[in-house]
Amino acid sequence: MIIKTFEINKRKFDNQNFFLIYGENEGLKNEVIQNLKKNLKGSVQNFDETQVVNNKEMFYEKIFNQSLFENEKIIIISRCSEKFYEIIEEVIDKKISDIKIILNASILDKKSKLRNLFEKNKELIIVPTYKDTSLTLVEIAKRFFYNHKISISQEAINLLANRCNGDRGHLKSELDKIFIYIQDKKTINLEEIYKLTNLAENFSINELVDNSLSKNSQKTSEIINESNYKSEDGILILRTFLQKAKRLLNLYKIKDKNISYDNLINNHKPPIFWKDKPIIKKQLEIWSKIKIEDLIVNINKTEIFLKKNSSISLMLIFNFIYETSRKN
Repeated sequence: MIIKTFEINKRKFDNQNFFLIYGENEGLKNEVIQNLKKNLKGSVQNFDETQVVNNKEMFYEKIFNQSLFENEKIIIISRCSEKFYEIIEEVIDKKISDIKIILNASILDKKSKLRNLFEKNKELIIVPTYKDTSLTLVEIAKRFFYNHKISISQEAINLLANRCNGDRGHLKSELDKIFIYIQDKKTINLEEIYKLTNLAENFSINELVDNSLSKNSQKTSEIINESNYKSEDGILILRTFLQKAKRLLNLYKIKDKNISYDNLINNHKPPIFWKDKPIIKKQLEIWSKIKIEDLIVNINKTEIFLKKNSSISLMLIFNFIYETSRKN
């Protein structure tokens, strides 16, 4: 049964156990899955298709073996493809109860057996996600700037929307980047939007910072050498470091001895995107609470020094990045 994205919050799915969310709009797919999780009951478990395909017995055990402590489960399978067709067909035939299974797939053509299975069965829910229109992205951006009381021209908003390739997930990443960049400012101009969103030819700043925090010095060096960062990118790189360091510190503050890193990350509010979870887990294993606190102090000191020595800002930033990525 085909359901449109805006219908997810208007319907109850008490009698449906299987959901397929597919399409090229990663941001919209993530929104749909988050809304489903709010409306469904049960503890959430996340898997990648490869994990399940390589270990079907583990997957079947999760589904068919009832736990005395977990009566209801929500199982999310990411990056699904046609490989998953036979597995989900077998699970559907078993008539499971108290378990909701959400499949997250990319583009599926009309001949897809997985797509046809869900479209033709009224007991199965399929939600296609298409590219967002420019108008939709403009409205999302307007709402963001209005809520944060940030002054911006319509021309700058249009530029921002046009650079997001019809994906609200890309737009959200750009808005997060802008929010980090402006800090206490209440206005942003067209030139700043152009510079901030013109980093597509470079590796993502998020990727650069994540590799540095993960102590992957070789990959960090490759990103720096293969990208063309400009002096004005320095502050954004530092503030991305600061945002990610503060998130790690917050996770450490709420962690107790009896909780694993996986559970800590899965239960974090606001929810951490599934692609970021392995990276954050690795960073938690590498950094201690004290070292993260020291890093935050060092980031703030570096930003002050950077503003006083703008002519050598890139050299200062790269030195900071290399120092952070160096293994103890």
